[in-house]
Amino acid sequence: MSISYGDLMQVDLGKLGTAVSDWQKVVSNLRQLETDARDGLKKKSDRARWEGVNAGVTRKFVDKTVKEFADLHTEANSIFQVLEDAHRELVGLQKGVRALTAEAKEKGYTVQDNGDGTVSVGVRPESGADAKKGKDGKDDTKAERQHYADSITRKVAHAHDIDVSAKLALKRAHGGDLYNAGHAKYDSLNDAQVERALELAKKREDMSDRELAELNRLLRHNGRERDGEFATEFFEGLGGPRQTLEFYAALSSDGTGQDASKTRLAAVQDLQKYMGHALANATDPYTPQSVRGDRQHLPSWWGSEFRKLGTQEIEWERGMWSKPYGYQVLGGLLRYGNYDPAFLTPIAEHITQLHQDDPQRFLSNKPAGSDDRYGFNPSGKLGSGNDPLNSVLEALGHSPEAAEQFFTEKPTAYNEDGTIKSGAKTDFKSYLDLFTGKDFEWTIDRNTANVLHDSEASAKALNHGPNALGHALEAATTGRPYDSDVVDPSVKHSKAQAELVHDIVEKFAKNPDLLTHNMNGDLKDEETGPLYALRDSLGNIAADYMGDFQRSMYLESADSKVFPVNGAPASLESGQAQRFLGLVGQDPDAYSAITAAQQAYTTTVVHDFLEAEAKGLTAEDDSRVGHLVAPGAAIAGIMSNSRADAIYDYHTASDAEYNEAVANNAKWVGRFLGLGTGAIPPPFSVAAEPVNWLVEDVTASVVKSVEADTTDEAQHAAGKEYSKGRIAAMQASSQAVNSFFQHHQEFDQETMDAIDRAVRTAAGMSHSDGAQWNSSGDGT
Repeated sequence: MSISYGDLMQVDLGKLGTAVSDWQKVVSNLRQLETDARDGLKKKSDRARWEGVNAGVTRKFVDKTVKEFADLHTEANSIFQVLEDAHRELVGLQKGVRALTAEAKEKGYTVQDNGDGTVSVGVRPESGADAKKGKDGKDDTKAERQHYADSITRKVAHAHDIDVSAKLALKRAHGGDLYNAGHAKYDSLNDAQVERALELAKKREDMSDRELAELNRLLRHNGRERDGEFATEFFEGLGGPRQTLEFYAALSSDGTGQDASKTRLAAVQDLQKYMGHALANATDPYTPQSVRGDRQHLPSWWGSEFRKLGTQEIEWERGMWSKPYGYQVLGGLLRYGNYDPAFLTPIAEHITQLHQDDPQRFLSNKPAGSDDRYGFNPSGKLGSGNDPLNSVLEALGHSPEAAEQFFTEKPTAYNEDGTIKSGAKTDFKSYLDLFTGKDFEWTIDRNTANVLHDSEASAKALNHGPNALGHALEAATTGRPYDSDVVDPSVKHSKAQAELVHDIVEKFAKNPDLLTHNMNGDLKDEETGPLYALRDSLGNIAADYMGDFQRSMYLESADSKVFPVNGAPASLESGQAQRFLGLVGQDPDAYSAITAAQQAYTTTVVHDFLEAEAKGLTAEDDSRVGHLVAPGAAIAGIMSNSRADAIYDYHTASDAEYNEAVANNAKWVGRFLGLGTGAIPPPFSVAAEPVNWLVEDVTASVVKSVEADTTDEAQHAAGKEYSKGRIAAMQASSQAVNSFFQHHQEFDQETMDAIDRAVRTAAGMSHSDGAQWNSSGDGT
C-alpha cells in the first residue's frame, strides 16, 4: 500500500527520530563489544596453548563468537544508517508538503487527498479565488492549482519510495536467520537504493513493466540529488561507459519496437529522461560534498571513453545484424540534463566535426523501414536519434555553461577516436560560422526507407537540426536552459555572451537568406532559408537582450543609464539590429516574445524615471518621458511590418497564429519585466502568481496590442499602412505611464496629461519609423 498525502501530513516522525537515536546507541555499544571481543577474548584465545578437545573446539568457538559480534555491529550500523537517512529525507519532504499546503490554502485553495498517493487542488468558494476569470471565461487559477497538485504529489511519491527502499534494506540487513547477523552492509540509504537499482538493471529488457517503473522512480528521486552519490554509484555499478550504452540501447530499442505497448514506451521515455539527468549529475566534477564528507562523481576518463566509443558499433546481443554507433546511443541520454562543460563540450565538438567531415556518416546504419518512434530517442522530440548532431545540440540547449564555451571559445580539433589532434586547427573560426555556412548540410533524421514518400514529414525532420541549434544558441546567450521557466535575476550576460549576440545579429542581418521562409514560393527570387526554423529561438534571444536592442534603435550610448542592459552590453549596430528584428519577427512565436519583452522593458524604464523624478516632475518634462517610449515603439513598428510580410507576402502565418502565439507566450512579460533594469523582482516560476499588479497590467496590454496590430489585404496592397499597429503602440505607451499614475497620487492632472500626450506622440512617430525602416530594408 502506498503512502498517501494524509499519511505524510499526519505521521509523527519524532518517533522515527527516537528510533534513530536508540540505534545509534546500539551501534556504539556493539562497536565497543566487538572491540573488547577482538582485542581481549580473541587475543587471549590465540595466545593460549590449547590441548586436546579445547584446541579444536574452544578456539573455533571463540573465533565464531568474535565474528558474530562484528556481524551484529555491521547489521546495527546498517539499520542506523538507513533509518537516519530515511528520517532526514522524510522530515524534509514532510516540511515541504506542509509548506505547499499552507501556501495553497492562503490563496483560497483546497487540497484533497485522493488516497492513492496523489492530490487534487480545488478552490474554496468563499475565498474569492474562484472569481479569477479571464476575459475569455477561462479559469486563471487552473495552471497554478495544477502546479501545487503536481508538486505535492511528487513529494508524496518520493516519500513512498523512501519507505519502500528502507523496508527492503532493513529486511536484507537482518536476513532471515535468527542466529546469523550482518547479511548486508549499508553505509547509507543510497547504498540500498543503488543496490536495488542495479539489481533491476541487470535484468535489462527482461524487466517487467512494474520493475522498470520502480527503476525509473529510483532514478527520478535520487539521480539528481546534489551530492551525486546515487548517480555516480549507479553508473559505476553498470560497469563503465560501454556497459552504460549497452544497457540503455537494450531498453530503448525494446520499448520503442513495433510490439512494445504504450506502457512500455512511456516507461523508456521516462528512463531516457531520468538516466540523462543522472548522467549529467554523475559527470559533474563540482558536486557538493555528500553527507559523509566526500565528493561523488565519475572520473574524467568517462568523457574520453564515451568519445572513443562514439564511432564504434555497440552490440548488446551476440550476432546483432544492425549495430548503432556509440554516439547514436549516447545522444539519447545527452538530450536530458545540464552537463558540465568539461564533459559535454569535447563531445559536442567531436560530433560536430565528424558531421562536417561526413554528414551521412551516422545515418548509414539507421534501421530503415522502422517506425519513426523506434531508436535511441524514445521522446520522439527533434528526430529519431540517428543523427547525434541533433542530440548534442539539444544537450547544449540544456547546458548553458557548455553551450557558451562551445560557441565562444576557439574550436579544438579532434581525431576520429575522440582524442585531441595535437597542433591541428579546424578550417572554421567558430561553430556559429560553421553552422551558418552556405554549404553546411543538415540531415533528415527519420527511420523511413523512403524520405520522399511523406515529403511533409521529411521537411519537418529537416528542421530538427536548426531547431536544436536555436536551443543551443539560446542557452549560450542567456545563461539558462532554453526551456526553463525559472528566472534567476543574479544571472547577468557575460562579455562572451554579449559578443556572441552581436555576432548572431550581424551574421543574420548580413545573410537574410538564411532565415527567409517563402513557403508558397509567391515571391520571385526568394528561396526558403535553411535556418528559418530557428527564428523562434532568435526571437527569445532578442527578448532577453531587449535593453541592447532598444539602445540600438536611436543610437543610445553604450554606457546609457536610462536604457540599462542586463550585464555586459552587446553593442549592436543600428541597421543590423533593425534587419535582424524584421527577419525574426515574421515568426509568430518570435514576434510575441519580442513584443512582450519590449513592452515590459519600456514600462520598467518609464516607471524607473517617474519614480526617480517623483514630485519634481512637471508638464515641461513631457518630452523627456516621450523619449523613453520611442525605441520600444520603433521595435513595435518593425514587428508590425514583419507580421504583415509573413501574412501577405510569404503566406507563412495568419493573424490567428500571431494572436494565439502571444496568448501562449504571455509568460515572457513575467520573465523580462524588470529583469533589464532590476526595478521589479521577476517571478521565479511562471507557474507562480504574478509578483504584483504591474505584471498583470503589462500582460493585458501586450495581448490587447497584438490583437489590434493587424492589417487587411487592401491596406497592405495600398502601401503598407499600419494604422492599427500604430494606434496599438500609442495605447501601449500610454498604458505604461498611466499604470504608474494610477498607483501614485502625487502628480497633478496637468503634468499627467502632458506626459500622456507626449508618449502617445513619440510612440506614433517611432512606430512609423520602425515600420518604414523594415519595409525599406528587408527586401520585400
